[in-house]
Amino acid sequence: MEIQSQSPFAASAANATPSVSQPESAGSALSSDFETFLKMLTVQMENQDPLNPVESSDFAVQLATFSGVEQQIRTNGLLEDMATGQGASGLAQLAGWVGMEARVTGSAAFAGTPITIAPSPDPASDAAYLVVRNASGDVVSREGVPINAKTLDWAGVDVSGAPLAAGNYTFELESLNQGTISSVKPVDHYALVTEARLGDAGVDIVLAGGGTVPSAQVSALRTPPGTN
Repeated sequence: MEIQSQSPFAASAANATPSVSQPESAGSALSSDFETFLKMLTVQMENQDPLNPVESSDFAVQLATFSGVEQQIRTNGLLEDMATGQGASGLAQLAGWVGMEARVTGSAAFAGTPITIAPSPDPASDAAYLVVRNASGDVVSREGVPINAKTLDWAGVDVSGAPLAAGNYTFELESLNQGTISSVKPVDHYALVTEARLGDAGVDIVLAGGGTVPSAQVSALRTPPGTN
């Protein structure tokens, strides 16, 4: 909107606007800006051309527009506070997961103890093979698994049966139908939960060995075998 004035508006506005030397918080800055807006609006009204005054409806539109922006900023602040509160609440709830075993997909930390995996062959497959890769991506083991096995323990040995070194390993399942590979997909494994941590996108679960996964990616929980 064009502002017409008989006296220099810029000078009046400069006199009406307080100087700012230090950054302010969102709430205090918003309050300061609103007060400045009202002062500038008053100066505008005082210095408008009496022969061509600004319509009152234009002033109302200016005020309504600024008020809408003010309300939106406050709403966004409330939503952020709610999200933070929900994250803290989720953290408290997931703290009970510590000491449980979570079923996850991804790298598994092997330290000499067998790892429970959960292969899921294609329904139409007649054979399945577990392919194990080390941290470098090299295949260290490929062994047949029962088609109907829901879970089984991977002993941590290579193709010759020799124990593998401690480290991180990933699992893939090759489903075959009449000798032809029909699919290759990641295999879930169970890992001990050692910590629940609030991350940027929600609550993260820290697993034994240092791996971290979002809590939303945990598909199942169980009590560690041998625990009463």
